[in-house]
Amino acid sequence: MAAPIDRQAAPGLTAVSGIKVGHETLAERPTGCTVVLAEDGAVGGVDVRGSAPGTRETDLLNPLNLVDRVHAIVLAGGSAFGLDAASGVVRFLEERGVGFRTDSGPVPIVPAAIIFDLGVGGKPKIRPTADCGYRAAVAARGGPAAEGVWAQAPAPPSASWRAWGAR
Repeated sequence: MAAPIDRQAAPGLTAVSGIKVGHETLAERPTGCTVVLAEDGAVGGVDVRGSAPGTRETDLLNPLNLVDRVHAIVLAGGSAFGLDAASGVVRFLEERGVGFRTDSGPVPIVPAAIIFDLGVGGKPKIRPTADCGYRAAVAARGGPAAEGVWAQAPAPPSASWRAWGAR
């Protein structure tokens, strides 16, 4: 059964009951990460495109696989280095006992995707880390979520790829 949608809430992801969104923007460079939490689990899907996709755990989203729910997704800057932000979200969820149930304990399912933004704002060694992902998860709230080009919530790469420093 689909989660109820609060028609009175601001439009967006958090209009779906149980969905929270958090951002962490790094002060040293315009990059960061966005976390979408679904602690009760949500059905996920993915369509990976492009000549150099950077993803983590997206193969789990294939409907033929055992795992049928995700507990969060992470969108980050930092190119391949930014995938580390998902580790912080996994830690956050593990501390709360959230995850795919196994005999060894819950395993949080946190797919992630990144963009190449290392050429933006100088200082390419500054990029999202696991701590960045953890802070974004702590900051996640229901209700209206900020949108636009900040944290890691840019327009789709087709619209902004040049602005983010791709060559």
